[in-house]
Amino acid sequence: MIVVALGYLLSATQIQTSFMSDPVGPRLFPYLIGGVTMTCALSMVLRPDPDADWPGLGMAAKLAFACVVMFGYAAVIRPWGFILPTVVAAGVLSWLISPRPVPAALTGLGFGFGLFVLFKHVLGLGLVGWPRAWMG
Repeated sequence: MIVVALGYLLSATQIQTSFMSDPVGPRLFPYLIGGVTMTCALSMVLRPDPDADWPGLGMAAKLAFACVVMFGYAAVIRPWGFILPTVVAAGVLSWLISPRPVPAALTGLGFGFGLFVLFKHVLGLGLVGWPRAWMG
């Protein structure tokens, strides 16, 4: 993961900025992801768990399904807007963590709308909330 984080950080330095970029710039988020990944990887190297319990096949299936959800999220976020895919993905991932439908649905709604407000109105990013066909 350290090598992956270094590669990610290196590739983030190559992101071109234009004179009309977002206020925080396009590099900030990749830098944050790379930095957090690097910190987590270093903590695992410096303080490994001596009695690690490896997950069974059920957990591996859940992780594979979570990866499918995230790839699907990346595929539909542009045509469907930010809010709907985020609500669905966050709800499904929350349900995978704790299979209780009502809290999972509320988590999805909270993340979908909360992250949109944070990214669009607080950070000033150019997100489209809904499908463009709905916007007229």
